[in-house]
Amino acid sequence: MEQSGTSPLLLGTVQDLAAGVVSALRGGDHAPSANRAAVDDGAEQLLLAAVRVTGADLLLPNVLLRTRPDEAELTVFRKAVDAFPPRPDTAPAIRWSHWAMTRTLRRFEPPGPQGHGGDGPPEPEATWLDDASWQTLTHRLAVLAALAVPDVDCAVTRAARRRPVDVARGFVRAVRRRDWQQAAGAGRWLTLLDGVPSTLGLEAGLDFVELMGDTDPRVTLQVQAARTIRTGVFV
Repeated sequence: MEQSGTSPLLLGTVQDLAAGVVSALRGGDHAPSANRAAVDDGAEQLLLAAVRVTGADLLLPNVLLRTRPDEAELTVFRKAVDAFPPRPDTAPAIRWSHWAMTRTLRRFEPPGPQGHGGDGPPEPEATWLDDASWQTLTHRLAVLAALAVPDVDCAVTRAARRRPVDVARGFVRAVRRRDWQQAAGAGRWLTLLDGVPSTLGLEAGLDFVELMGDTDPRVTLQVQAARTIRTGVFV
């Protein structure tokens, strides 16, 4: 989830969280997010907001590598889900981001009244993707790159599967426009899609995106996620 009015302090915290996810995906140390929280309420609220912006990708290493999250980190993730529920006027992308977080949380919690586990949450509507131009589709999918994981089947993933060539066109356009976040998110989606043109050169393209966007851990997170998915080390 990206916010146009993101403060520098919040952005820095989001980037720190993204760097931790990258480290975990690469097999390095991954300090639980809860360890970053200070004792005052303001620091905790900043952390929860940063977790909400990072979204389901905060637990991506656990999802892909089939590991159990640190309990303190899971607690922070749960608090962020509960602290920022969608409002009636919430934009569809934010509804889907919250859905992805809730679905991820339920992977790791027992069912029943004491946890969030059990059946997956109901999907938000996705008709806003049906008639999107290829440019708009790529932008919206990149914003929702946290949904690009192998075992997620939902209306957003089905929309992406129907239009692999359009997503490939969007990836190339994002690279040409030097929009590294959008390119990285689109590239992550392309690792999951059948029918991607062989002439795209996705692997080399992802290397280039990482090189050019290496000052932003959020770009590196998407590229590393794509690589982990492509290698299948999580299976």
